[in-house]
Amino acid sequence: MNPCSVILSGVMMLNWLGWQEAGRSIENAISRAIRQKRVTYDLERQMEGATLLKTSEFGQAIVENLD
Repeated sequence: MNPCSVILSGVMMLNWLGWQEAGRSIENAISRAIRQKRVTYDLERQMEGATLLKTSEFGQAIVENLD
């Protein structure tokens, strides 16, 4: 399972709990990391010019992009 799937499962839980703002913030942070082409292997191999990150580094990139 790729890191985005796991994190988005958490977003679904936050939304179910009624914490839509938190879920939206995480989704936006993931989108920013992907637009910055700072991604794990599953996406990096499909993107030209992307930077390959370890899972922990991808998580840090998401944290850095939180609102």
